[in-house]
Amino acid sequence: MKKQGKGRTTAKILYRPVGMASSVLGGLAASLLFKQVWKRLGPGESPAPPRALERSYPLRQILLAAAIQGVVYSVVKTLIDRAGAEAFQRWSGEWPED
Repeated sequence: MKKQGKGRTTAKILYRPVGMASSVLGGLAASLLFKQVWKRLGPGESPAPPRALERSYPLRQILLAAAIQGVVYSVVKTLIDRAGAEAFQRWSGEWPED
């Protein structure tokens, strides 16, 4: 097992608030982006994406919305997490997950 140095442990602790803030921002950004994507790509006249328990939408449309939402969320979260880690490294000189 690899031993962690004091600096690495400190970097992980210091990064936690950055990571939490970036997760919240990423979720908000992904939600806004998904709503815009759905307005343009979604079938039908409703600009709002269907939710799982709405009977007025066919299952195919609900699954399409869920798949698009998952992709958008994952890509946005990854981009924001990576940018946060790179900014932290520039500030502290250490990568948060080493």
